[in-house]
Amino acid sequence: MKLTILGCSGGIGSGRHTTCLKVDDDVLIDAGTGITTLDFEQLLAIDHVFLTHAHLDHTLGLPLLLDSVGDLRATPLTVHALPEVLAVLSTHLFNWHLWPDFREIPSAESPWLRFAPLDFGEALTLKGRTFRPLPVNHVVPACGVHLATTAGSLVFSGDTTHSDAFVAALNAIPDLCHLIIDTSFENALVDIAQASKHHWPDSLAAELQALSVRPELWITHLKPGNEAAIMNELRAAAPNWGLEALMQGQVIEL
Repeated sequence: MKLTILGCSGGIGSGRHTTCLKVDDDVLIDAGTGITTLDFEQLLAIDHVFLTHAHLDHTLGLPLLLDSVGDLRATPLTVHALPEVLAVLSTHLFNWHLWPDFREIPSAESPWLRFAPLDFGEALTLKGRTFRPLPVNHVVPACGVHLATTAGSLVFSGDTTHSDAFVAALNAIPDLCHLIIDTSFENALVDIAQASKHHWPDSLAAELQALSVRPELWITHLKPGNEAAIMNELRAAAPNWGLEALMQGQVIEL
């Protein structure tokens, strides 16, 4: 399994792209502006998209993906997400006002887009890769993603702040090799972090103390311009962890 980081920033500018991770050649986890780094043939190869939540920095590439390649696909693009997330997309995105409903184009019997609810406690296996939603704590319905292979596991938190349930889920994955986790703000911006339910360095350091597993740790969703300051504070708050910022273009293999 090869995970390619197409976008992992908390914003845009100077080449930054928002969250989009590609699993091998056929699956995306989230569909932020990182999707625009793919060429046309790579877009056409995407068959499944797993969404952690409905915020635009994680979903805005989805309608443009369908607009670009929908008519060339032999089967619908399948979007997997919590039922509450799919309800938001139905009401606010694919609603014929903000964007056409590709679940009805060219017809309801033969659409370009299909929604597939995936709730907590469920899992989906595609070509030997198992995807499972994990509980997190964000301002909207959201999940992390546990990606399991025969070689080990990787977890992507999506957007979250402290969550006992997420920590418990991580500790229940003995073969956890990689953890990609959100830390968006410096400690001085703790009020904004708390209001928007993102980690800040001190909160993530406290979370790490509760982990009984020891994966490689990658920090994502760093706010533009604050990346170095956040990472410096993180390393000071959690000196026993080898913390690294996730990088656009990075490839993680299992």
